[in-house]
Amino acid sequence: MDIETYLREKKELIDSFIHTYFGAPIAPDILCDTMTYSLFAGGKRIRPILAIASYEACGGNGKEIVPFASALEFIHTYSLIHDDLPAMDNDDLRRGKPTNHKVFGEGMAILAGDALLTEAFYILSNYRHRSPHISPQSMLSLIREIAMAAGTHGMVGGQAQDLLSENTKPDADTLSFIHNHKTSALITASVRIGGILSNCGDEILAKLTHYGLSVGLAFQIVDDVLDMEGKTELLGKTAGSDKRKEKMTFPVLYGIDHSLKKAGGLVHSAINVLQSFTEKADPLREIALYILRRRN
Repeated sequence: MDIETYLREKKELIDSFIHTYFGAPIAPDILCDTMTYSLFAGGKRIRPILAIASYEACGGNGKEIVPFASALEFIHTYSLIHDDLPAMDNDDLRRGKPTNHKVFGEGMAILAGDALLTEAFYILSNYRHRSPHISPQSMLSLIREIAMAAGTHGMVGGQAQDLLSENTKPDADTLSFIHNHKTSALITASVRIGGILSNCGDEILAKLTHYGLSVGLAFQIVDDVLDMEGKTELLGKTAGSDKRKEKMTFPVLYGIDHSLKKAGGLVHSAINVLQSFTEKADPLREIALYILRRRN
């Protein structure tokens, strides 16, 4: 299959929903401006696309869950806005553009992140009418899944440990905690919600979970390597920022070659666990390879 075409088509579905969603006025205008500035700053929509691909792998029509998948992009974008703040990573560039707080100020950037996170759960709880065959129990499981992945037990917990671990001696257990929570948790949840919404059953959901954990960790390892080897103009963010902040990363602990080998092994494991799936899971297989090949 042509993964580039697939990614582009799914991205267009998600972008269309987000554009329509913000078609209604939001007061004050600047709050809408600051939210949409980061939402449309050039993201690839990997997390919502993984949700759609997972749902399709379980026999569903991906268009049915676009609102729920798009909510993942709201959460991811909120996390990037807050990560870039001076109190966190203090970055000036994101996706090749000035970071949100550089354009709108720190206060408005914080509020934009708060609004995006809250709005995501409004979407999750308010769009079941688009997919009436999805049960209330599945929707409750979906909301719980994303809340766990985004909060203390997932992304926020990982970010907290990431901050605490700056300027400390690299440690394998701490590094694993950071990556599995800060990045892999939301990616895994993105994959799992496709299974949850399709009522795929425990055995299939376990395989999707294995896939999500594997590609989530591979994604972060590749990201760590790109920060060390990439160029700012290609990455869209300041290259080498992890090293300057003495962050705990895979290349720092294991070296670049071993890190890339680890990422390759994880992608192989992710693809291998999908052996019992039909060709409908090909997008998931190709996305795993795409993550390994990514250069920005």
